[in-house]
Amino acid sequence: MLMAYKFRLYPNEEQRIYLAKTFGCTRFVYNRMLAERIESYEENKELDIKTMKYPTPAQYKSEFEWLKEVDSLALANAQMNLDKAYKNFFRDKSVGFPKFKSKKSNYSSYTTNNQNGTVYIEGNHIKIPKLKSMIKIEQHRQFTGLIKSCTISQVPSGKYFISILVDSEIIKLPETGNKIGVDLGIKEFAITSDGDFFSNPKQLKKSEKRLAKLQKDLSRKQNGSNNRKKAKIKVAKLHEKISNQRKDMLHKISTQLINENQVIVIEDLKVSNMIKNHKLAKSIADASWSEFRRMLEYKSKWYGREIIIAPSNYASSQLCSNCGNKSSQTKDLSCRTYICPVCGMIIDRDINASKNLLKLAM
Repeated sequence: MLMAYKFRLYPNEEQRIYLAKTFGCTRFVYNRMLAERIESYEENKELDIKTMKYPTPAQYKSEFEWLKEVDSLALANAQMNLDKAYKNFFRDKSVGFPKFKSKKSNYSSYTTNNQNGTVYIEGNHIKIPKLKSMIKIEQHRQFTGLIKSCTISQVPSGKYFISILVDSEIIKLPETGNKIGVDLGIKEFAITSDGDFFSNPKQLKKSEKRLAKLQKDLSRKQNGSNNRKKAKIKVAKLHEKISNQRKDMLHKISTQLINENQVIVIEDLKVSNMIKNHKLAKSIADASWSEFRRMLEYKSKWYGREIIIAPSNYASSQLCSNCGNKSSQTKDLSCRTYICPVCGMIIDRDINASKNLLKLAM
């Protein structure tokens, strides 16, 4: 099974120059190919895109000699990424047409493959293709298996990272008979049918004042000045910190649920529709429900667990978990207690919803 591991890189000056050159070359190849495809499509709209042939990165090297200075696999992967984005658009227009990559973007990356051991870790350094010297890596966890590919990136804060894709054997967790329903919320991040509450630390809200101050400082700096660059990095570092705190929380909760339960039932939340509520949009985005669901789904595949997604029309918060009566009282989000008018049960609305979700696993 394929697993990805992300580590921090500490390249020296020479290595940073090479990485910047590779980022630029892959961006150039991607944009050049996209421009040629647009031009070709405009001239031959009647033809099937599957029958059209386009230049390859290898053909560009005769015209642009400097492309030979970087990893050819990185250029080939840029072509593959464009192919995928291009085909996805013609298959489903809602995904949007591929966009040109901007030189001014504060995020850069490229992907290369491990061919005949060209990517390997030795001590606290990693070897990547084309670069003669090894880059210092902070490998905070060990892994076993065959390295398939790696993606090197530079994030807005200026830090470098490498994501290593490894084909490894995963030992599945022992089976447990536990089944659980999980209701996701804003005040409390997750509430289980067992009555457990996982608090929502609301990292963005806690950092809002600090973020607003840094952004105000940034807006006052002159464009192109070193002071503006420094202010921009400060903002990026705070965003990165908030993101890391959020991911850490999501990993801990999802791992605990996967470890303790065989079957997990969650809601099919339409986040894109929910954030149209401007009063709750920021809180919903900060909660990262979609990322939490993604983590549960891939971890369940790794460790032999089952995830059940409730139908989007399943009114888990309006049904009485005791008698099944449906009441619209909980449509008012300020109503935190569910009182059944039929059987008289009084229960926390979120626990009631999670118990109803659990019924889908019975």
